[in-house]
Amino acid sequence: MRGARLVWLLMAGAAVAAAAAGDSFLLRGGTVHPVSGPEIAGGSVLVIDGRIAEVGTRVRAPRGVPVIDVKGLEVYPGLIDSATRLGVFEIGSLRETNDFTDLGTFKPQLRIAVAINPESEHIAVTRANGITAAVVQPAGGIVAGQAALIHLDGWTNEEMLIEPSVAMRMEFPHTGGRGSYAERKKRYQAQVRELEEFFESARRYQRAKAAGGPDFRPDLRLEAMLPVLEGRLPLLIQADREKTIREALAFAEKQKVRMILQRAPQAWKLAAELKARDIPVVLAETLSLPEEEDEPYDRPFTTPGELFKAGVQFCFATYSPGGASTNPFNLPYQAAAAVPFGLPREEALKAVTLGAARIWGVADRIGSIEKGKLADLIVTDGDPLEVRTQVRRMFIRGRAVDLDNKHKRLYEKYMNRP
Repeated sequence: MRGARLVWLLMAGAAVAAAAAGDSFLLRGGTVHPVSGPEIAGGSVLVIDGRIAEVGTRVRAPRGVPVIDVKGLEVYPGLIDSATRLGVFEIGSLRETNDFTDLGTFKPQLRIAVAINPESEHIAVTRANGITAAVVQPAGGIVAGQAALIHLDGWTNEEMLIEPSVAMRMEFPHTGGRGSYAERKKRYQAQVRELEEFFESARRYQRAKAAGGPDFRPDLRLEAMLPVLEGRLPLLIQADREKTIREALAFAEKQKVRMILQRAPQAWKLAAELKARDIPVVLAETLSLPEEEDEPYDRPFTTPGELFKAGVQFCFATYSPGGASTNPFNLPYQAAAAVPFGLPREEALKAVTLGAARIWGVADRIGSIEKGKLADLIVTDGDPLEVRTQVRRMFIRGRAVDLDNKHKRLYEKYMNRP
């Protein structure tokens, strides 16, 4: 009897291992939340070769495809963090472990994708809370370089890439910093002139390349600006205060480039203008303090709801320039914190899934549970925006992902301390 039970257990373990090893399976019996449509109670998701093949209540597994019972659990698309330093920031006090910035003011040719370390401890910790994709951004200077959208799983950085370049990141000049106001204003005006001259140089290069000729010489720095000038690559502009945001909007309109506004804690002051120009916003951290001393205490919490009511596209992010860079684990809670302050729960979830995918131009591949999309899925025991919810399973491109991480190992170690 004991031998038969042992054989049964070994067979069950082998079936689970087979399901985990492949990229074809059927999740059966859970509550499926496609995000793009209503939830499906007692639903199933069929994944074939890493892509979603079918979603519904009467889905059957083809012969040889493993079936994973998720009855009583919830199935969601993986979450997307729209601004992080995952893989390029490890320990703040050790410069050797940080590779998100470089010398220079204008560095459009730099691609953060080549610097990502797949073995970063922060990736596994972040993954364990349901985040399957993230936008990794460079920093430093005015034009910092090209941000990358990655999956949080892969042996190499090339294997992790969804898009090696989703935006050209830029920090718009401002009058902040050290020194008297006159000094800061002078520095600001000089930076604006330098920025405009750089864009003009890129346009001259664009015309020279189109004209051709024996005297034309390629320039990697200016070549990297062509997708921005041609509208193929958005310009991700960080601008904090209302005045800086207005100047950034005017600059983007003058240069005729696609713009995504980043951080922008005072974007609520220009919600109507952002809607009229169809400019999406990558929000600053919700779990933060107001920017100005005379703002209401709940200003960061109410901003997402106000942008939603104004019809502005937005998504959530965890990276705050000058702040902590190791907290993408908290992404679900950044979104959840806005719900009691006017943002519908469905829209909070969308802002970390399908809404984010739309802003980054990858909604045809990730962000929701729909036929033909990559199988980036999480199986949870509750709402992923709730702190008490645990992620039970995760699949990225249809492959089962190990949820072990340093936080879990330390928890188990000290809970079992003699």
